[in-house]
Amino acid sequence: MKRLARLSALSLLAVCATSASARPHEGPARLGQRVYVDGITVRPDRVIEDSRCPANADCIWAGRVVLRATVTGGRWKRTFDLIPGKPVRVADGALTLVSVAPDKMIGRIKPRDYRFRFKFDGGF
Repeated sequence: MKRLARLSALSLLAVCATSASARPHEGPARLGQRVYVDGITVRPDRVIEDSRCPANADCIWAGRVVLRATVTGGRWKRTFDLIPGKPVRVADGALTLVSVAPDKMIGRIKPRDYRFRFKFDGGF
């Protein structure tokens, strides 16, 4: 009976350890949320700049978004400033910030509303 109780306790610990180290989700990421992108993990940390022209305004300059993100792969971890459409060399490939949502409107976007999509092309 004691042996059965120990085995049950060990299996519960194994389940907890597995769920704690589970791979981050795939898809758009919020600020502070880790996302798995083709072999690496990306965590958007903060928006450094969002000078995009609001969709409901006329602008001379389109503006840009600069996102600071922490990228992890294997045993390394680095921080990068990412601009949509401009690949950054990461380990043995290139990481690109593909899109930023929502579109900018007149007024302020709350940090919790941002969503980011990434693409990683391995093997330079």
